Amino acid sequence: MSWGTELWDQFDNLEKHTQWGIEYVDKYTKFVKERSEIEISYAKQIRNLSKKYQPKKNSKEEEESKYTFCRAFLTSLNELNDYAGQHEVIAENLTSQIITDLTRYLQELKAERKSHFHDGRKAQQQLESSWKQLESCKKKFERDCKEADRAQQHFERMDADINVTKADVEKARQQAQVRHQMAADSKNDYHSYLQKYNQEQHEHYYTVIPNIFQKLQDMEEKRIERLGVCMKTFAEVDRQVLPIVGKCLDGMTSAAEGIEPKTDSNQVVESYKSGFEPPGDVEFEDYGQAMKRTVSENSLSNSRESKEKPAGKSKSKLWPFIKNKNKPPPAPPASSPPLPSAVPNDPQSPKQPKEPLSHRLNDFMASKPKMHCLRSLRRGGSVPEDFSHLPPEQRRKKLQGKIDELKKDIQKEMDQRDALTKMKDVYVKNPQMGDPASVDPRLAEIAMNIEKLQSEEQKFEVSSASDVSVGEAFRLGYPSPDGSYTEEQSAETQVKAVANRTSCAPESDDEFDELETIGTCKALYTFEGQNEGTISVTEGELLYVIEEDKGDGWTRVRRNEEEEGYVPTSYIEVLLETNAKGAMTYI
Repeated sequence: MSWGTELWDQFDNLEKHTQWGIEYVDKYTKFVKERSEIEISYAKQIRNLSKKYQPKKNSKEEEESKYTFCRAFLTSLNELNDYAGQHEVIAENLTSQIITDLTRYLQELKAERKSHFHDGRKAQQQLESSWKQLESCKKKFERDCKEADRAQQHFERMDADINVTKADVEKARQQAQVRHQMAADSKNDYHSYLQKYNQEQHEHYYTVIPNIFQKLQDMEEKRIERLGVCMKTFAEVDRQVLPIVGKCLDGMTSAAEGIEPKTDSNQVVESYKSGFEPPGDVEFEDYGQAMKRTVSENSLSNSRESKEKPAGKSKSKLWPFIKNKNKPPPAPPASSPPLPSAVPNDPQSPKQPKEPLSHRLNDFMASKPKMHCLRSLRRGGSVPEDFSHLPPEQRRKKLQGKIDELKKDIQKEMDQRDALTKMKDVYVKNPQMGDPASVDPRLAEIAMNIEKLQSEEQKFEVSSASDVSVGEAFRLGYPSPDGSYTEEQSAETQVKAVANRTSCAPESDDEFDELETIGTCKALYTFEGQNEGTISVTEGELLYVIEEDKGDGWTRVRRNEEEEGYVPTSYIEVLLETNAKGAMTYI
């Protein structure tokens, strides 16, 4: 059906309909634009979500990467990030393939519609102008006819009147003839314009308007077809990214299927295995025998004979604790000084052959660097470079990892050295390409870097070898002081406690006894001893010294028979007796 033949009289309605069609195109364009904005916003939120849960760049990331479920989650996050990228692709394709195209087409459509309706209005105006001319000719013909009739009637009256002269009658006759001629001319003009108008009207309604309406119909059909293509493209844009989205989802599925609970549970063993053996059976302690006092051979004071104490008189003994040798106490009377970490009281260890183990541990302690306890690290201390705060098994793994890292750095420097050496040889053979001496500073710098890295590698290898020695010592059957390793104890604490129990303990079952005083001291400042192993003192208080400062900034003092502990050496004034017996000294 054609608009030109069927809708020849619906010019105004077609104008409204085509305007509504253009507005609908604009409406669909806005819809696609909002969809594109939603895709961009969604992709941004997905990327932010993926970024938010990405592991931080710290030591914990290295620990998390050991577990399959953590790696699976990281893979899922990466795949989710790629998934967000596909939504950005959707937004880009919607913009380039639909929004931009429809926006340009909408302008063309408006211009085309305007042109067609302009031609239609022009044709209507021409037809109306012809109609007006026809009406004018018709009215003139009608007027001339009436004038001719009046002139004819006047002539007839004059001719019938005997009183009118012949000249007047002739004049009336001539006037009537003129009027009849004018009416005839008007009739001819009217007839001519009528034929012309009918021809224009026929052409208008059967040729001009149908052609214009046909163009409008073609324009409307193209508009509808273009909308259909855009709607199809709208779906195809999503379909194009489905394969990649499917790969992202497959990656997430594969990552989830790659989770191995057994492997992760075994990794816990690898991560936290200390290398210590479980403690042996606790032997029976016979308190019926008299307690014997052990005198340390490491005291800086002159040893003197022990004084006998009545049997049965004993008090709670204070286990020695590891003090950070690398960090002296703050100068008084500043804020509270760092408190030494304490080793909890542990049960009596089974008696071991003293001589062989003492020699082993003495050799080990002479070569092994001192460790930092984890409690001191928690208080803000830096992590030791040789990982001495870790238990043997974990320290060995860390050291090996550091060695492997240094080897990679050394190999990288060597590769650079080889490349520069080849470049220098080329410069020597072809001086026009460059100055060979310009490479020497960089070669010297690389040589220094290699030497430094090799030195560090050797240092860590030595530490690793000594760490294997301590592992062997514990595998001989000597447990840690409290039978287990926790974060509140360092490996050094356990090793030194073993050494103390074997090399410093007497052969009797009484492992500890009362320590002799080796002098007196006066508190210069008030000290609040809040940690286990310390004792609180007030300014001006007099105390007994039972163990002097071993170079770590702490002195062991006693207030009475039941109270003793460590205080910062800088907080007291010490007066040692000349012939005092040495107190038991702990490593």
